[in-house]
Amino acid sequence: MGEQKVKKLQKGSENLRYLSQLMNDIDALEEMLADGAFASGTMHIGAEQEFCLVAGDWTPTSRAKVLLEAIDDPHFTHEIALYNLEINLDPQPLTADCFSRMHKQLDTLLEKTRQAGETMGVKPLLTGILTTLAQRHLDMSYMTPIPRYLALNQKVKEMRKDDFELHIKGVDEINLKHDSVLYEGCNTSFQTHLQITQGEFRQAYNWAQAIAGPVLSICANSPLLMGRELWEETRIALFTQSVDSRASTFYLDERESRVGFGNEWATGSAVDFYKESIVRFRSLLTTDIATNSLEEWRSGKAPKLKALGLHNGTVYKWNRLCFGQNDGVPHLRIEARYMPSGPSTLDEIANMMLWVGIMKGRPAAMDDIDQKMDFRDAKANFFNAARYGMAAQFYWDGQIISSADLLLNHLLPMAYRGLYSMQVSPVDVEKYLSVIEKRIRSRSGSRWQVAGYRKLRRTHSRPDALKVLAAATYSRQQKGYSVDAWRLPEPGEGLEALGHRTVGDIMNTRIISAQEDDSSQLVFRIMQWKNIHHVPILNDHQELSGIVSWQDMKKAPAREVMAGEAIGVFMQTRLITVEEDTPLIEAKRKMDEHNIHCLPVVAGRKLLGIITSNDL
Repeated sequence: MGEQKVKKLQKGSENLRYLSQLMNDIDALEEMLADGAFASGTMHIGAEQEFCLVAGDWTPTSRAKVLLEAIDDPHFTHEIALYNLEINLDPQPLTADCFSRMHKQLDTLLEKTRQAGETMGVKPLLTGILTTLAQRHLDMSYMTPIPRYLALNQKVKEMRKDDFELHIKGVDEINLKHDSVLYEGCNTSFQTHLQITQGEFRQAYNWAQAIAGPVLSICANSPLLMGRELWEETRIALFTQSVDSRASTFYLDERESRVGFGNEWATGSAVDFYKESIVRFRSLLTTDIATNSLEEWRSGKAPKLKALGLHNGTVYKWNRLCFGQNDGVPHLRIEARYMPSGPSTLDEIANMMLWVGIMKGRPAAMDDIDQKMDFRDAKANFFNAARYGMAAQFYWDGQIISSADLLLNHLLPMAYRGLYSMQVSPVDVEKYLSVIEKRIRSRSGSRWQVAGYRKLRRTHSRPDALKVLAAATYSRQQKGYSVDAWRLPEPGEGLEALGHRTVGDIMNTRIISAQEDDSSQLVFRIMQWKNIHHVPILNDHQELSGIVSWQDMKKAPAREVMAGEAIGVFMQTRLITVEEDTPLIEAKRKMDEHNIHCLPVVAGRKLLGIITSNDL
């Protein structure tokens, strides 16, 4: 859990004081490494489960604070958005039945969440990106009101001096601006931790980088954002842009994103890794620190390195090096942050076991991977996996190899060997790694979502299809089996639970519109060609200024229409409109009262969609 009692770092004496503490932490860490103080016996694994909270209609609910109080369990903590929570699982010694023990605790804590939420109409849902998230859920009213997140938002905005930009292109495309870091709240992950010894840092960290692409390809579970098909693991692009402190300029910016894979192999020791992070990224937050880390260490007490932890907590490497302590003994661990939440807890533990097994099963031939593999190939593999999932091809050991071949013929056998070398239960190894093998031979969570969504779009509006997809995901998660055995969602599945239907549930967002000065002849032909009866008209600011109906065009003198008179001449400007959250019954009443068959859906004067009598 991150330090919560923080504030944004200000210039002046406060900044100098914090930087002095940060340097003090680095000096203490150097002495600790030189003294060989880090744990080297039984290694441990750990995990953090982020998850979404949905209401009865499968849309995000902002009741995280109330639910957290009802659960009343120290394993749980807030996340940046009020529709997310996080579970911190107990670390387990890497041996025997550690994975099944962790799986059991995870299921127990999620069931505790489900029971606590039942009385308030809240359900926990595991998914990399919640399908029903919409732009309205990115309003600041959905940000968790605690100092850490508010300070982070203020500081990053100050550094950017501009709005945040989101541009992701896959099968579809999203191109948006936003005024806060709340895009981060769209992402939920299953972050896995593996303890390492101080002497194996360089080898272990670089190996974690090398295998990240292939592991991600089979874990992908986030192909959709706001109803658009983007990357197989869209979280990678979305999170990168959500807290990017660099604004677009007319000049080539060589600075790195705070969320990233890195630009080179790790060299030196763990303290060199942290030094590089301090060089590359400005510190954003500070907190009250009453102790001197170096003095603590020299007096025989392991320091917490709070200043370094704060800095490291705002540099989001996909493989992050973490410092911690247990019973006064400091330790190092690698945190893999790229695995998405879901599709099921069985799938998540299988993903974790695959990663840990490959980490521990590295063959001697792959030692010093930084001398045998170009870093840019490892980085390209990671982003290929994020874009294409199991369809990706990887640069590996001097050749190009498919994801399936690399996993089945090289990495899965490696994982088996690594887990057996750690005395992990053969029953557990077979149970969880067989899940990975079945998924390779069938489909990932990402492909299940895409197939289900495409099926539903044949019979449902986009909002309804996304709700059915969320309902089907929840239903199958409750059964506990892995995604390779999931059947696709059925039309209408879960929609019977919807009590209060709104305009946003059925509106059409793929709108054909025109500008005020467009040719009326062109607009008339478009209406004929596409068999549409209403065309919204926009002004130069892309705001709704009128609407033209089939009846308007029929009444217009033919010679004026055919002569190419501007469409603004014929449009209706006294508009009856609705908003996304307008109840359908109210939309129907408006249509009947005004004897119209179309209602533009707006936010202010911005056009979001259209609802017609046919839709109703």
